[in-house]
Amino acid sequence: MTEELNAIEAEAVAAAQKAATTRDLDEVNNEYLGRKAGHLTGLLRNLGSLPPDQKPLFGKALNEAKDRVTAALQARREDLQAAERAERERTEAIDVTLPGRARPAGRLHPLTRTMDDIKAVMTGLGFVFVDGPDVEGYKYNFDWLNFPPDHPAMDEQDSFYTDADHLLRTQTTALQGHVFETGARPPFRFATVGRCFRNEDVDATHSHTFHQVDGFGVDEGVSLADLKGVLAEIARGLFGPDVTVRFRPDFFPFVEPGVEVAVKWGDRWLELGGAGLIHPNILRRAGLDTELYTGFAFGLGVDRMPMLRYGIDDLRLFLDNDLRFLQQF
Repeated sequence: MTEELNAIEAEAVAAAQKAATTRDLDEVNNEYLGRKAGHLTGLLRNLGSLPPDQKPLFGKALNEAKDRVTAALQARREDLQAAERAERERTEAIDVTLPGRARPAGRLHPLTRTMDDIKAVMTGLGFVFVDGPDVEGYKYNFDWLNFPPDHPAMDEQDSFYTDADHLLRTQTTALQGHVFETGARPPFRFATVGRCFRNEDVDATHSHTFHQVDGFGVDEGVSLADLKGVLAEIARGLFGPDVTVRFRPDFFPFVEPGVEVAVKWGDRWLELGGAGLIHPNILRRAGLDTELYTGFAFGLGVDRMPMLRYGIDDLRLFLDNDLRFLQQF
């Protein structure tokens, strides 16, 4: 029995020394010291066959052998763990002197860039920007803007109702009623920029979802000359000092007289929107003396502005989310 114990101990120590990884070492530990099938622990089952006077001696020898094997395993484990840690540090090391991996910088969408430029130009002209809701009440979208319920102009604007009294706004001009109801007193200039929604057929210059900038101002003695000066300055600020702006008569229920605003785009004119002097009915509803105060208002399509600025021939590109297009700006 003693010879067998010595042989198993020597074999276990040799196996521990040969283990190349901590996983190999775990297998050696289970093979020799495992509770159920370990070679050394298995010798305990043979104690019953020994004479009584040999049992204590063999038990002591077995325990001492197990301690020596355990010590050999632990020593080898410490060596292997140190080697594995060093290898891991080598392969996973970070050179802090290397330049970082730069994240690609984002870009402003051409529509966002245009709206920021619009705000910069108009703020310089004394306009205060405020926000209006996308889901608008009929009262503000039509009634406040002098639209009779049976007016022919309603045919091209009725669309996307959420209930009997609310719809997705068809024009940012709906802001006027909100401002007048706050009790704002002249002189003032307010503006807003945002999305609008209409039942439009989609093509290169039209869409059911588009953006508008709307501005209006009220003061004593405001005339079409003031309106033309403001719109010309906005056009020069966005398109350059040599831009050609055209005004010609048009009709809109909320202004009297009304004009259409267009700029030269290549060999043709690109309509930007409508403008005019605020209709006296709206001023009277706001409690203003129309003999003393007059005002101007305009609504311009934002989406068509970057078409002119960047030479884009189809506004549908703005909403396609094609990075090949967007990364050009």
